[in-house]
Amino acid sequence: MKLATIKDGSRDGQLAVVSRDLKTAQLADAIAPTMQAALDDWNFIAPQLQEIYEQLNSGKAYRAFDFDQKNCMAPLPRAFQWADGSAYVNHVELVRTARNAEMPESFWHDPLMYQGGSDDFTGPNDDIVLGSEEWGIDFESEIAVITDDVPMGCTPFDAASHIKLLMLVNDVSLRNLIPAELAKGFGFFQSKPASSFSPVAVTPDELATAWMDGKVHLPLRSSWNGKLVGQPNAGVDMVFSFPQLIAHLTKTRNARAGTIIGSGTVSNKDASKGYSCIAEQRCLETIANGAAATPFMQFGDTIHIEMLDVRGKSIFGAIDQTVKQGPGKKA
Repeated sequence: MKLATIKDGSRDGQLAVVSRDLKTAQLADAIAPTMQAALDDWNFIAPQLQEIYEQLNSGKAYRAFDFDQKNCMAPLPRAFQWADGSAYVNHVELVRTARNAEMPESFWHDPLMYQGGSDDFTGPNDDIVLGSEEWGIDFESEIAVITDDVPMGCTPFDAASHIKLLMLVNDVSLRNLIPAELAKGFGFFQSKPASSFSPVAVTPDELATAWMDGKVHLPLRSSWNGKLVGQPNAGVDMVFSFPQLIAHLTKTRNARAGTIIGSGTVSNKDASKGYSCIAEQRCLETIANGAAATPFMQFGDTIHIEMLDVRGKSIFGAIDQTVKQGPGKKA
């Protein structure tokens, strides 16, 4: 099943069911007005949404309309919790190596995770509005899951059943603000502006055999200014699966319905697969040549993030964004 949130001028938009081919949709207003409402009562609501989905795919939905990704908000426009992990330890290792810092051995068995801002997500085709190019604007192509209620102390085995939806993420990062923030010892804040999500969130069964062991075994494609710069396989070199990330999150707390958990930047050890963030490319340049050559994003730059199935069809729709100048320059 594929779900989206359509812009209607409100904070939370209108929940819609989208056909598998992303061509048609139908509002779910008679069942659940918003994505959060559906997640709050998933076991009761999901079968009703599934009926609409089957009707859309068979061409029998009587209230169907043409689906336009530009009219989408993030599938969950604001969430009670957004926790982003760093499941691809190769990415962390590259960053550490580039600055001649040793990576703690614990990073291989204890996930990194931070809690990001969740009150203001950006839609998949909305501009990335920032105050200064000097902040080091970077995209980060990731995958995320949305859960139902997960109890404290949940094991990885049990956590798998709590994954209800998956999405793509552009976790925008301001690289030149990160060092000073981390030096304070309190983690990211100004360096992590609003994250963006794919037009559509999908249930795990939509991925068929590509969803295995709590990982998505498909390439995640990133195109910067129209040029493909990365297509690492999201199922390769993912040290911590999504169920493991959920278990880490819930070690000391509950996670309520609508919690979003990110994978961190998708990264493969095979450098020929390219990169899912500019920082990683700059790290490789620094390791090889002593200095980075690739610049960060500038105003007017575009980023396209998408995942295709084995038939070459888009699964989640595409994140398509342009970096624009907005108010403010204070760090």
